[in-house]
Amino acid sequence: MEKAKVYFTSKISPESLVEIYEKLGKELPGKVAVKLHSGEHGNKNYLRPEFVKNVIEKVNGTVVECNTAYPGERYTTEKHKKLMEEHEWSKYFNVDIMDEEGPDMELEIPDGLQIKKNFVGKHLANYDSMLVLSHFKGHAMGGFGGALKQLSIGCASSYGKAYIHGAGNPDMDMFKTEQVSFVKSMGDAASSVHKYFNGNILYINSMVNISIDCDCDGNASAPCMKDIGILASTDPVALDQACLDIIYNSNDPGKEKLIQRIEEKKAIHIIETAEKLGTGTREYELINID
Repeated sequence: MEKAKVYFTSKISPESLVEIYEKLGKELPGKVAVKLHSGEHGNKNYLRPEFVKNVIEKVNGTVVECNTAYPGERYTTEKHKKLMEEHEWSKYFNVDIMDEEGPDMELEIPDGLQIKKNFVGKHLANYDSMLVLSHFKGHAMGGFGGALKQLSIGCASSYGKAYIHGAGNPDMDMFKTEQVSFVKSMGDAASSVHKYFNGNILYINSMVNISIDCDCDGNASAPCMKDIGILASTDPVALDQACLDIIYNSNDPGKEKLIQRIEEKKAIHIIETAEKLGTGTREYELINID
């Protein structure tokens, strides 16, 4: 497989998000879902609506999210919609909680290493293409959160999240699942959503507010590294791998906390699994557009 192209800019602005999107050279057809993290109540690190506004308007997208599998302000559609208003997503965009009604859409994963199916929000069927706007940072359970995490846990319904966390057993205590089985399940689930859109899906990772914790944490740690930049690709495997490589090669001493979390959670299996399922390649060419 030839190397994937991953574009990079150190400029962090609404305008640079549009610029790097345009470098991908692909027009997203039809009705466009924009998958991002709405940010848990109390979280201070999530990407703000004003930051992503230009690129969402560029694709005329609808902001999509799914409910969580654990109690909180995004656990029910009613609470989640209220939080979307508080965080001003509804102020600027059309928003859609994709699993607000059932039944879930079921995506088959015949070659899955851990799970053979994925349960996503039913409304995913309403979209022809997707722009995945990820905030690249750590994650208390997955090790790191980037494009593949948005595809897997992010697009999964509340039930689907429990299914992934339980490595195929939605009744499993998500904090007791064997770790490698869980992160492989993430890789499996990510591959199913990527393949569903059949090329009509693009990815942008913003390496800003880099905490060891996810935006799903209402009391997340403060950023441990300085802001780095924005990366984009048509390949989510290459994109997340490039972000990890930048972290590991950084001179920022704060990287040690993040690397420790990534390694203790065996997060590399997310990328390895997605690559094995043909979602993308870890071999990439980094193209600086500054």
